[in-house]
Amino acid sequence: MPNVLVTGSRFASDPAFAPIGAAVITADDIRESGVTSVNEALRKIGGVSGRQALNGSEDFALDLRGFGSTSDQNMVVLVDGIRLSESEQASAVFSAIPIESVERIEVVRGGSSVLYGEGATGGTIQVITKRPARNAGRGTLFGEVGSYNYRTMRASAARDWNGLSIDVNLGAVRTDNYRRNNALSEENFSGVLQKAFDGGRVGIRVASATQNYRLPGGLKLSDFAADPRAASTPASYGSLDVRRYTLFAERRVGSLDFAAELSRSERTSRIEFGTFLNGYQGNVTQFSPRVRWLASSAGIRNELVAGIDHSRWDRAGFVGNTSNGVQSASATYLRDELRIGDWRLAAGVRHENFDKTYSDPTAFFGSSNSYRISQSLNAWELQSAWAVTRKAELYAKAGKSYRMPNVDDNAVVPVANQPLAPQQSRDFELGATLGDDKGKLVARIFRHDLTQEIFYNSMTFTNVNLDPTRREGFELEASGRIAASWRASASLQHVKARFTEGPSAGREMVLVPRNTASVRLNWLPGGGHSGNLALRWVDTQRFGDDMTNACSQRVPSYTVLDGRYAYRRGPWEFALTGTNLANRSYYSSAFGDPFTMGQCNGGVYPEAGRQLRASARFEF
Repeated sequence: MPNVLVTGSRFASDPAFAPIGAAVITADDIRESGVTSVNEALRKIGGVSGRQALNGSEDFALDLRGFGSTSDQNMVVLVDGIRLSESEQASAVFSAIPIESVERIEVVRGGSSVLYGEGATGGTIQVITKRPARNAGRGTLFGEVGSYNYRTMRASAARDWNGLSIDVNLGAVRTDNYRRNNALSEENFSGVLQKAFDGGRVGIRVASATQNYRLPGGLKLSDFAADPRAASTPASYGSLDVRRYTLFAERRVGSLDFAAELSRSERTSRIEFGTFLNGYQGNVTQFSPRVRWLASSAGIRNELVAGIDHSRWDRAGFVGNTSNGVQSASATYLRDELRIGDWRLAAGVRHENFDKTYSDPTAFFGSSNSYRISQSLNAWELQSAWAVTRKAELYAKAGKSYRMPNVDDNAVVPVANQPLAPQQSRDFELGATLGDDKGKLVARIFRHDLTQEIFYNSMTFTNVNLDPTRREGFELEASGRIAASWRASASLQHVKARFTEGPSAGREMVLVPRNTASVRLNWLPGGGHSGNLALRWVDTQRFGDDMTNACSQRVPSYTVLDGRYAYRRGPWEFALTGTNLANRSYYSSAFGDPFTMGQCNGGVYPEAGRQLRASARFEF
């Protein structure tokens, strides 16, 4: 199969049909920066805002458009077209994606429900993995040690024999992490066996991730000031096992491209908070056949895509959890894109049906113990782009996206056994791209008007539908070469997240910094040397339970400096990496204490202090 650039239509496409307004992180960007995980690449190269995972892993909570504590539920993550985002209040496990296997990462900000369904209001993150070159092989061995007893080993190998190829990746992490009772052990495996032939390919992908972690809990502000490394829950811990199996096929017949994936995901989670035990086994089966028609006539190029997405999710509780839930979803979508000279026009629609059942015979007072409900939703999009010159493009997007309340959202609601209404959003975006690879500036302004936004109200201990809310703001991205051996990039996001109607009209949403910014300098003088410095700044934000905006205390702003130096000689690369080099004491998550009625003096989750690491990489 030929190398391609983009997958904006859920098919491999040429640059003529690149996703409008998308940002792409390439394998070269990843290698040049020295990042060691997909999540880190998104934060440090892509400028995506993130906050520390509570379990101490690299799965930072990412936020594309200012959704705060529900950001992972308003963003869809995919690997080679397979959805990793869960049908529950759980984040996608980025750490299960080996960084050595990544060809590129495509970030599309804003509503994307036509192609990707529920939860795509904030946008999508699509990870595309490498395919071995024909009759060639490659491999990598990587080891790293660092502060807080950090150790990691990774190995990858790929080989092709006349179109029959295999790609295997292994990884393991051990660390005590910055805080006490926050140790993490993690093992990952992924493997792909595929056969490529003229006009198509077939294959199977297997992946697994296992995490065992300790949970340090939140701190009061006074405890954070006295010792940010302290733990408030020394007896809490958890584990997570994720396994995924995928069959995939692609075939071109004349002007038609056919593709399909059949995947099965199995997820087992266990957690203990003191004497509270909880566990569940969740399974997801997805089937996604689709077809694309490409045509060209009289200078007009057309791409028409139609497809079906069917999924079945079920979860059974154990170890103190008696809940059981099932959700089936079936969707059809159609999207057409025309390229007429310097103009691109695209339109798409989606219809999706959901059937959900739930039971929990021992549910506590106020919780749901049984319901059955069917819901359906529609999404649409209109997009246009105009290449003003070879180095300037203007574009506009409008659409409707949605998020469906999941089994965790409906477990604890204001009225027991009455599931929440679906969240819907009207999405608008205007953008411009100026320049080329030597120097580029991207500017976007956006607005998302939401109704029935799904949110956890910590004052009532229930999930609720909010009065109408809005996210609006702008994003700037710039990159370019500033000297022979220096390249710079920067990003800025400004977002206002607030209520627009009801008793709370004008109040700010919580855990959403109004401004975030990053600057990165890459040094490539030649002779095997390389280095980079990255500066990130995050504005103040409201505590997670300050929905009334009554707290005088806010999560303070912070600035973090990271750096890396590497030397490459032959197949070897040696590197020194430092994060939070100024050893700044700060936190990005704080949920307050509902028992103090919004005084906002607890629930603080400190970020890590200075960390230094040394690594070695061997390529063959």
